[in-house]
Amino acid sequence: MTSKRENDRRNPVLQERAPHLTPEFAAHFLEERYDLTGTVELLASYVDQNFRIVEPSGASWVLKISNAAEDAGELDLQHRVLERLAEAVPGVSPMVRRSRADREIESIPGRGGREHLARVVSFLDGPLLAAHSAVSDETWLDLGRLLARVDVALHSFEHPKMHRTLRWDLAQASWCAGLSREISAPARRTLIERAQIQFFGDVHRRLDVLPKQVIYNDANPDNLTVTIEAGNPRVRGMFDFGDTIHSARVFELAVAAAYAVFDRPRPLEVLSALVRGYHEECPLDECELETLLPSVQMRLVLSVLISECDGRAAPDNEYIRVSEDRAWNALEALDSIEPNDALEQFRSVCGREQSPPRPDGSALFERRTRHVGPALSLAYRNPLHIVRGRGQYLFDANGRAYLDGVNNIAHVGHCHPRVVAAATEQIAALNTNTRYLHESLVRYAERLAGLFPAPLEVCTFVNSGSEANELAIRMARAQTGRHAILSLVSGYHGNTTTLIDVSSYKHDGPGGAGAPEWVYTAPCPDAVRGVHIGPGAKDRYVEEIARQCEQAAADGRPIAGFIAESIIGCGGQVVPPEGFLREAFEVARAAGAVAIADEVQVGFGRTGAHLWAFAAQGATPDIVTLGKPIGNGHPLAAVVTTREIASSFAGGMEFFSSFGGNPVSCSVGLAVLDVLEEEGLPEHASAMGARLLDGLEVLRGRHEAISDVRGLGLYLGVELSRRVQNELCPATDLAARVVELARQSGVLLSTDGPHRNVLKLKPPLPIRPEECDLLLAVLDRALLFL
Repeated sequence: MTSKRENDRRNPVLQERAPHLTPEFAAHFLEERYDLTGTVELLASYVDQNFRIVEPSGASWVLKISNAAEDAGELDLQHRVLERLAEAVPGVSPMVRRSRADREIESIPGRGGREHLARVVSFLDGPLLAAHSAVSDETWLDLGRLLARVDVALHSFEHPKMHRTLRWDLAQASWCAGLSREISAPARRTLIERAQIQFFGDVHRRLDVLPKQVIYNDANPDNLTVTIEAGNPRVRGMFDFGDTIHSARVFELAVAAAYAVFDRPRPLEVLSALVRGYHEECPLDECELETLLPSVQMRLVLSVLISECDGRAAPDNEYIRVSEDRAWNALEALDSIEPNDALEQFRSVCGREQSPPRPDGSALFERRTRHVGPALSLAYRNPLHIVRGRGQYLFDANGRAYLDGVNNIAHVGHCHPRVVAAATEQIAALNTNTRYLHESLVRYAERLAGLFPAPLEVCTFVNSGSEANELAIRMARAQTGRHAILSLVSGYHGNTTTLIDVSSYKHDGPGGAGAPEWVYTAPCPDAVRGVHIGPGAKDRYVEEIARQCEQAAADGRPIAGFIAESIIGCGGQVVPPEGFLREAFEVARAAGAVAIADEVQVGFGRTGAHLWAFAAQGATPDIVTLGKPIGNGHPLAAVVTTREIASSFAGGMEFFSSFGGNPVSCSVGLAVLDVLEEEGLPEHASAMGARLLDGLEVLRGRHEAISDVRGLGLYLGVELSRRVQNELCPATDLAARVVELARQSGVLLSTDGPHRNVLKLKPPLPIRPEECDLLLAVLDRALLFL
């Protein structure tokens, strides 16, 4: 079934009445309104009608009758462009003929009382480029030069309608995100998804820096006339300016290239010839060269998706699907070209300096294996060689883009320029330890403490979440004079010896030796798959906390601190029942323990509605630990606690961290807070999380393997299971295969949970709506074609 969102993306003019006039009516109209007589024939068209009239003198004109949805202002845009080109590049485009009433646009009554706008333009004589399959590089050089001359002529052109809505405009391509599911063949879906991710990751995010102007936007061989010189077609003119729009200049070349590579065995040579010709007349900048190939691919994606969607809406219109198969073939051919290879070729034909050779991934893997400990694992069967990041995307050594759906450390986006600048400026001025007064440390501590409820007001800075949790346990022991720790089954708190001891996810997992006698564990508060489920589960889980506190006291080892992740991440993105954390902390305090909230993964607005996930539980801990997102990848972490606990910890052994709280780290932390606030990322996380959750629930209804969907904001889990003899069993193998299939399309995911059967979705917070839709489409395909 087609959703409303999908309907909204379809061509609005297909929902209107298309003109359906006879050649006889057209002849009468031309004679009456334009004083034109002659032979009239119907031309092929998409959603309008075109008639050619040949006068007895041999002069030819075209009557263009628009769809009822067309706007007169947009037709005027076309006319003004034709007028500009007639002055600057004479003979390259048609000219508008005025009617007997001295009007450029007339109206024609249509069916159902609707009116259609009509105009007459001169017919460009000469064969079409589309009629010639055998062309040389000279043809593409000609086309590149012609498009460049046209763009130079339109460089300063403006019109009230130039910023219109147009599905064919690559700058507006967000509408097609997620529509790969309209395609039934899995290999073709993958092609679309890879191209979309490359475009959204490497082009769409750079629209603000690409040169922009009004462009022709439709250099289709069916719209280009040629002359034949020495047996070779040379491009002479162009017509049909219906797609004219203000957009990125490089898209002019991308549209031409998308058609030029049809049926070409060496598409990169064709693209290079176009680039060379264009660059000779209108130099391309580096950003345009970098974004050309993914823009060509995205134009082909638009072509196949529009053909599919509009073809279903208008099955009798054969013109809609006229080039669909050729576009698919071209898309497949371009997918085999590495982005960096294309870029180096474009640089070469433009006379630019080449990049140094890229390192070999296999050799890098062997070097890593030789000198890096084997306990440090790599993701994916074929490891990725990642060389740069930007926003929600990572890029490999070949220039391939990957939508990062799992990296919650790059909280405000990979390499956020604000964070990079803060680190760069401060490290160039000073980087030392906290034994000296420094403004950034004090200012950051003030701002960070101000984000917490009373009585949490004292900060201590370290370098990692593991250090923060280790320090929190030390503080709890100093405050209580006790040693034992209570944690949750499947909890994970870090990689130090103490934290492995208190982390059930580690000491009960592969290679673990179980909990030492001073560690007590209560069941993971999972009301769906846990030991207590359904109504009343929360109360029973709280009772388990009380029972462990009582058992520890009876053993002569009363609990010093109860530590819990606000959402149990490695346990499978488990959101505790509402109010569990508040009541569990109260029970722990009643037993004399300190309540510690581990916000290392979920803090700083990832859960959307609240800056801290413990707030969603109505809880206020005694100690909060922070890491991962706090520095957006910079090694920074913190412990925030009460003045009483901080004072008790200061009464004994001195605490010192050589790099904790250094000026660079604090400057980075301040920049992250600035970005969160100024870009409204917590609120954005709430909206995008809701979008993903809605989409995941739809997928849950489509795929039996999805047994649960859970999470808050942009911290989500998708549990995969299979039914064996009426019992749900963890589908660990399916989850692993989904991750690999998603990677093929360019989406990075991971698994977690005690059985590694929960897909983690923890993207950087700036993820956009179209990227959420694309992620969902990729996940849908992976599940559909396991």
